[in-house]
Amino acid sequence: MSAPGAAASVEIDPTAFVSPDARIHGSVRGTRIRIGAHTQIYDYVVIRAVGGAGDVEIGAHCYINPHCVLYSGHGIRLGDYVLVGPGTVIAPANHAYERRDVPIRHQGFMASRGGVAVGDDVWIGANATLLDGTRIGHGAVIAAGSVVRGTVGAFEIWGGTPARKLGERPGGEAPPQGLMIRP
Repeated sequence: MSAPGAAASVEIDPTAFVSPDARIHGSVRGTRIRIGAHTQIYDYVVIRAVGGAGDVEIGAHCYINPHCVLYSGHGIRLGDYVLVGPGTVIAPANHAYERRDVPIRHQGFMASRGGVAVGDDVWIGANATLLDGTRIGHGAVIAAGSVVRGTVGAFEIWGGTPARKLGERPGGEAPPQGLMIRP
């Protein structure tokens, strides 16, 4: 933890694994970071409360692979059984840049587009980027290297920069009760 009082803003389930090489920077402004049961956070992952007042909520049985960066921004909510590929960035905040007479760094952040919400049983490929306003439905797949903002439906496969729908997962069965995207 990086600041006095920041440890109180971080809740890690006792069954979760967090690599000693991961960095979790709690908040002194009230942002909460919660890591669910049996979730695994691997080497060189950075989770930082910055860029807004949103919480970071990571569900149960998730895998956050090495070199991922999660900025709290306007909020991140990952459902259960979410796989996040190495090098993924989840950044639900945007710098304001309207004024030319003020350095961008000093202009603060733009209004929220709703943070990032990811449903249960989602696979996010390596080096993907999820931006503010992203909603990913249950069972969706995001291809490696994609840049996502907007709504991805349940069981859809998206990829590209910017990401677009490429197809759907085979099957067609409805998701089990309780395994849906949470608002």
